[in-house]
Amino acid sequence: MLYHVRMDVLIPTDMDTDKVNELKATEKALSQKLQEQGKWRHIWRIAGQYSNFSIFDVESNEELHDIMMSLPLYPYMKVEVTPLLRHPSSVRSDDS
Repeated sequence: MLYHVRMDVLIPTDMDTDKVNELKATEKALSQKLQEQGKWRHIWRIAGQYSNFSIFDVESNEELHDIMMSLPLYPYMKVEVTPLLRHPSSVRSDDS
């Protein structure tokens, strides 16, 4: 199942810099692992914002939920999830 996910990161400005850097490094490693596994198919930065648009390819709503909850920055995110379905007018035969 494909999902379009917008993640807006809202880290408190008074959070310890070392803690923020640790969270970011751990998040990056996990996101790259999920990309290598094919679960986090695409990630795009939104210019001028600490936000991204991502495409996830997972087996279920529950799997996506578990992934999102495992992200170290999740407690500081506003997340919007949109399930995606193949459009009947699409000429593509895959989910790329």
